[in-house]
Amino acid sequence: MQLDLGFVRRQFPAFSVPELADKAFFENAGGSYACGQVIDRLTRFYRERKVQPYAPYAAATAGGAEMDEARARLAAMMGVKTHELSFGPSTTQNTYVLAQAVRRWLKQGEAIVVTDQDHEANSGPWRRLAEDGIEVREWKIDPATGHLDPARLEPLLADGKVRLVAFPHCSNVVAEINPVAEIVALAHAAGAATCVDGVSYAPHGLPDVGALGADIYLFSAYKTYGPHQGIMAIREELGMRLPNQGHWFNGDTLYKRFTPAGPDHAQVAASAGIADYFDALHGHHFDPEPDAARRATAVHDLMRAQEVAVCQPLLDYLAARNDLRLIGPRDAGARAPTVAVDLGRAAEPVSAALAAEGINCWAGDFYAVRPLTAMGIDPGAGVLRLSMVHYTSAGDVARLIGALETVL
Repeated sequence: MQLDLGFVRRQFPAFSVPELADKAFFENAGGSYACGQVIDRLTRFYRERKVQPYAPYAAATAGGAEMDEARARLAAMMGVKTHELSFGPSTTQNTYVLAQAVRRWLKQGEAIVVTDQDHEANSGPWRRLAEDGIEVREWKIDPATGHLDPARLEPLLADGKVRLVAFPHCSNVVAEINPVAEIVALAHAAGAATCVDGVSYAPHGLPDVGALGADIYLFSAYKTYGPHQGIMAIREELGMRLPNQGHWFNGDTLYKRFTPAGPDHAQVAASAGIADYFDALHGHHFDPEPDAARRATAVHDLMRAQEVAVCQPLLDYLAARNDLRLIGPRDAGARAPTVAVDLGRAAEPVSAALAAEGINCWAGDFYAVRPLTAMGIDPGAGVLRLSMVHYTSAGDVARLIGALETVL
């Protein structure tokens, strides 16, 4: 089955906006376009249901039902229980709150593992636990390739003191897809829980968290065609063991334990539009399927096939040049289509020059200071990042390559 790109683009109002329609968009890793289903739900909530939800009158009941719908449908697509899914202001905030819970949970002499491949959101909060005497062990990447080798994790787990392993599904600059299920199995065998940062992976297809076995999985709705919310799946067994971070009287409700701030009602409700969009993709391309997780898997594979096909020519082009360093795998099938390039000089002027050619992208460190430093790249100079999702066309990539020829 091949993705119907015309159908896909019709789901995104941005492609009909004149200022955007004539540009090629390569800053998706910073935030994707919102699909029409999300925009419609958000607009409807503010117009018709902007009241305290769950009260016994029509507008409030409808608003609460939409919030519940978002949680239930996304959880089903991700293979977790409804109450194991929660929303927060951002993934960074969700991780910070989790870290406060883990700070109280761990005992002196116990340890955690972090990587130097992560975005700072899944590294910095955990590293701060060292302030309370928790040992922080670093699982290091290969400085030449950025690869995170599971074989390097095993010695860090050998003494049985590690209680948590935090790592990315894929890095926002290296982009190699890490073998999550394998890593989770290693951690679990050593008695450690896992926290997976899926922010850079989820836009390329919702993961089956149940199949991966991760104890915590986090991603950002605004990078997954939705509103600016952080979405977190935390398995019940771990979530109820960690100290409650919410109001004491909400301590028995798992999806409230790690969201001490009140939820953004409208944005939570609008997140059901993400599920609407994935189901629309499935309905357009496949026969009916009653199981939400199977629908999500089919859409995941459809999106990934499109991305691999479209991304590979860019990787081939960049790999053939001798005036830059392509970060991460050269095989599009082994990575997310987030392509970071070390130019050996300040990258932001190049992104500005590309904008003049109709290519919308950006440059910088992208809060990935640790992996860039580990690979010998000056974070001050940054990298040029060219990020795609499934609505990126082959024509967009051809236009990008032509612009790079001009600018570089």
